[in-house]
Amino acid sequence: MEQETCCTNKPYKFIFKMTGIVLIAAVLIVALVRDRIVNNQNWQVSVAGIGKVSYMPDVAKINFGVQVDKAKSAEEALNTLNANIDKVMKALTDLGIEQKNITTQNYSLYPQYDYIDGVSKPAGYSASQQVTVKIEKFAEKDNLVGRAIAEVTKAGVNQINGISFEAADIESLKTEAKQKAIADAKEKAKVMAKNTGVRLGKIIGWWENYYPVDSYMDGKGGMMNEGVSSASVPSGQYEVTVEINLNYKIK
Repeated sequence: MEQETCCTNKPYKFIFKMTGIVLIAAVLIVALVRDRIVNNQNWQVSVAGIGKVSYMPDVAKINFGVQVDKAKSAEEALNTLNANIDKVMKALTDLGIEQKNITTQNYSLYPQYDYIDGVSKPAGYSASQQVTVKIEKFAEKDNLVGRAIAEVTKAGVNQINGISFEAADIESLKTEAKQKAIADAKEKAKVMAKNTGVRLGKIIGWWENYYPVDSYMDGKGGMMNEGVSSASVPSGQYEVTVEINLNYKIK
């Protein structure tokens, strides 16, 4: 009789177990769905703001080069190059440009070849040196940029590769533009929330993007004429632009 009661209870125990498993699975599914809904990125909104600050550059950088072609030997190529560079350095220091603001960017020596009837024949040696000169507060120095270009050309420079203009306090300009971008994004967020009837929560993330201004005047690496007396190099006005994207939580 006891054995019959035991066997009779087994189906009920099985049903209770299956019901428990189903309930647990249902709870897990509901929890997962709720987590997806609550933490869904769609409950966020992103607003972009732009900040711009205009400025007049106060630093000019001139990149130029001296090229020696088809010297009879490597020694001759280097000697000629070094002699011309010495003249260039003297011309710059005579203009009052400090040595610390004159830097060598590239120095090279290599053999040259001429191809005649499909045959490569030695044609001598080439040597070159690229130099960058930084002129600070150039606007206060009576066209020093133009005069520097003219003087180094007379001294032996035969390549002007380009001129760039910068601001000495560019980081503070970026900070100012960033503050304007944040204020712009916040104002846009208020307007958007009002128009859509959405309540904005706290800012939960952001990213920024800085747009540098191309302030480079390309000299195309052209060969210069020794007869140049002066060069007029206007710098103009430039602009720092920063984009800030704020991510708000929607309440």
